[in-house]
Amino acid sequence: MHQQCGILFIGVSGKDKARIDALQSLGFRVDESAELPLSDGMASYHAVVVRVRDARRLAVIGTRLRARPHFGRRALLALVADGASDRDCRDATMSGFDQILPESCTARDIAAQILRLLRAYPEYRCLLRAPTGRRKAA
Repeated sequence: MHQQCGILFIGVSGKDKARIDALQSLGFRVDESAELPLSDGMASYHAVVVRVRDARRLAVIGTRLRARPHFGRRALLALVADGASDRDCRDATMSGFDQILPESCTARDIAAQILRLLRAYPEYRCLLRAPTGRRKAA
C-alpha cells in the first residue's frame, strides 16, 4: 500500500501559509521546518522544498541533502527570490537540486513539478487524498 505524498518545507517564512494550505487541499501532507532535520526524519517525505534568502547557499544545501543516507532520488526543489542570478541557480542544479522555482510560483506549479519528478521513480509512488476522501494515485 502506498502512503500519502509528503512534502517537507525547509526554511519557511510567514509567506508560505497560503501555499502550504493550497498544497494540502490538493492532497499532499505538508510539514514545515525552520532548519534541516536529522537524516532519519526525512524518510517519510517524497519531496523537499528549500527556501533560502541567499541563493548562493543552495549549492551547499543541495550537496548536504543529497549526501545524506537514504535520501535517494527524492524530489528536491528550491524557491529563490526573483533576483537570483542564473549562475547561482545553475550551481544549485549541479549540486543536487532537481528544480529551481521563483518565489512567485503557485502551489500548483510546485505540485506539478513534484509529480513530474516522482513519476519516474516507482519506489516513491504515493497517494494524493482527494477533497472527497477518495484516493488518487500520483
